[in-house]
Amino acid sequence: MIAIYRDFAFLYDRLMWDVDYIGWADYVEGMFERSKVNPRLIADLGCGTGSFCLEMAKRGYEMIGIDQSVEMLNCAKQKTLDAGADILYLNQDMTSFELYGTVDAITCLMDSVNYVTYKNDLKRLFRLVNNYLNPDGLFLFDINSPYKFEQILSTNVFCENNEEVSYIWQNSYDKSKKLCRFDLSFFAREGELYRRFDETHYQRCYEIAEIVDMLASAGINDYAVYAALKYRKPSKDSDRLFFACKKSG
Repeated sequence: MIAIYRDFAFLYDRLMWDVDYIGWADYVEGMFERSKVNPRLIADLGCGTGSFCLEMAKRGYEMIGIDQSVEMLNCAKQKTLDAGADILYLNQDMTSFELYGTVDAITCLMDSVNYVTYKNDLKRLFRLVNNYLNPDGLFLFDINSPYKFEQILSTNVFCENNEEVSYIWQNSYDKSKKLCRFDLSFFAREGELYRRFDETHYQRCYEIAEIVDMLASAGINDYAVYAALKYRKPSKDSDRLFFACKKSG
């Protein structure tokens, strides 16, 4: 995986202020209930600045956050210390992560899977998930859908302008290669001036059938697909897809 979220790490929470982490945690807990699992220890792949880990820790779960960005983990650690929580953070690439033992559930949220642009890397990630999950453990992840790549992201430009931080986000989607390039420019206020940061990110578009085949090759065959943050099947215009996968007991 390409190293990303360097300077952006320190702007991430300011830009993601509208993400409803409480709602995401409610949904994940709902999935636990629907899947009849009662996890105690959870690993979160691509944990970023730790907001989801922190919300789950507040609810009594033991959390392990894994991310390849040192800068993101530094932000996560400081937030965790400020909250008086106890979360283990590991600086690892989620496509080759290692744990000290098995866990009851694994999450990989906010379209982190799409950032795995090579299929062999994603297959390895799924094998590791199956290896580190306890019997009857649950693996929950979401992806940006093909509809979102083709109809929403596409070649569109997004921007936001406010006094503290502004950005210009330009997309370029190659449908033949199923790769989307995001060229990002951020302008963060520092005193009376603004500092500019530029980053380029890539995501791969995956079809449901591709994901299912890779899960099966990793030994994960018990799965369901939902419209994200809903408990119903996705429609053709669902922009985000949620997978709930249960390891055989």
